Amino acid sequence: MVELYFVAIEILILEGDNLRNLFPNAKIHVGCVKIVAREVFFLLVAIVILPTTWLKSLSLLAYVSIGGVLASIVLVFSIFWIGAIDGIGFEEKGVIWRWDGLISAISMYTFCYCGHAIFPTICNSMKDRSQFPKVLFVCFILSTITYGSMATMGYLMYGQNLMSQITLNLPIGKISSKIAIYTTLFNPITKYVLVISPITTAIEDKLPLRKSKYIVSYFIRTFLVISTVIVALTVPFFWICQTFTGALFGITVSILLPCLCYLKIKKPSFLEVVFIWMILVFGSSVVISGAYTSLKNIISHV
Repeated sequence: MVELYFVAIEILILEGDNLRNLFPNAKIHVGCVKIVAREVFFLLVAIVILPTTWLKSLSLLAYVSIGGVLASIVLVFSIFWIGAIDGIGFEEKGVIWRWDGLISAISMYTFCYCGHAIFPTICNSMKDRSQFPKVLFVCFILSTITYGSMATMGYLMYGQNLMSQITLNLPIGKISSKIAIYTTLFNPITKYVLVISPITTAIEDKLPLRKSKYIVSYFIRTFLVISTVIVALTVPFFWICQTFTGALFGITVSILLPCLCYLKIKKPSFLEVVFIWMILVFGSSVVISGAYTSLKNIISHV
């Protein structure tokens, strides 16, 4: 659940960064307090997202999530169009392999596969749960293709100058860039509610209240949104939070725990045991070094 909470924070940071890129001079005054671009957009995004978190029907959430899938497809094609048609090109060069960035890179890519706590919610909402393994297989394949395509195009388009979000590199004046940026703004909004839903469900199931459960439910969901906004405002650094979440939670849930469970419930051969322990040692080193480096960067930036 903590993993999903950090993913929700990342969504807000992503939204704030892209909106600030579009409207860098935005600000509002509340009395004697001036709220500048990024803080303004964090608050606006939270206001837009909040009503979606009140949805409890999983069937409605499915319609919301399909919008995110379509937005991801549009985003990939928009980035390709910018590189192939709008003159950016795919000829940029840089250092392909850097040992000092290996841990951060692994942590970032692992972050892309965070969200395992959503799986039970998805499985329970399906009419035919026997199809769930096929759903997972298709989702992971499509996600891997999408992530790989974006990483490759970003490197070939901008090389060492590629920022933590490729949309921050795009030329604002071009229509294709605006499509990519606005799609990036729409996509996380559709995912926030899915990320936060297992957290709210787990909290609500622990409460013994019955008569006022709906009021309490709205309060819990609203409080979670407010808390993610506060954390995002405190540590508004996308790549640092992404590295920390991927290293500490993503690798633990995606790599270490499955290996330990496999050793517990199966009787693996000697070669399997050796291979699994190699994964455990390497994964543990990434968790420790990645989390340490991320926390160090967070402290230094704050």
